[in-house]
Amino acid sequence: MNQPMPVIQEWIHALPLMQQTVLLTAIRGPDGIGKYHPVKYLLRWFRRCTLYSAMDRRILKTPFEDGGGSFTGPSFDISRHGRVNVTTWMDELAGEYLRSLDELPHHFQMHFMHAAEILGYKHPDAAVRAWWEKTYLRLVHDLHLWPETVEQLDRRLGDNRSQWLERNDPATVA
Repeated sequence: MNQPMPVIQEWIHALPLMQQTVLLTAIRGPDGIGKYHPVKYLLRWFRRCTLYSAMDRRILKTPFEDGGGSFTGPSFDISRHGRVNVTTWMDELAGEYLRSLDELPHHFQMHFMHAAEILGYKHPDAAVRAWWEKTYLRLVHDLHLWPETVEQLDRRLGDNRSQWLERNDPATVA
């Protein structure tokens, strides 16, 4: 029998609790969306960047590596797509996701955008971090917004209530 272990990758443990929570809120994905919707493939890659694969008990480091079952399975099937530039393919997938946003709940989109921001600023692997930062910028610009800096992110989601309140609307303060 395997020893119990956390499902969340170790690098996440060093993040503020609020940032960890944002990552966890995006893991499940939206309800009522087809199994082969672009969001499902992006979520598989997102999960690989944040979770250990339960089936494999290890980190799956690329969007195309075998393993993971359907929850953390590959986002890219090399046997089906052949030898193409995976980064280009994932960028195209992010574009398909952006074109499909009208089909997704806005609430999920906001969780996903902020989770992409955290990966884009905090993931320990430079290539993974760069891809997620680029994707975060695409998501922000699609909404005609300006991105946060890492300092702004850390102030807003740094486990300090008074700093969080600086950017929160009074109508939603609990």
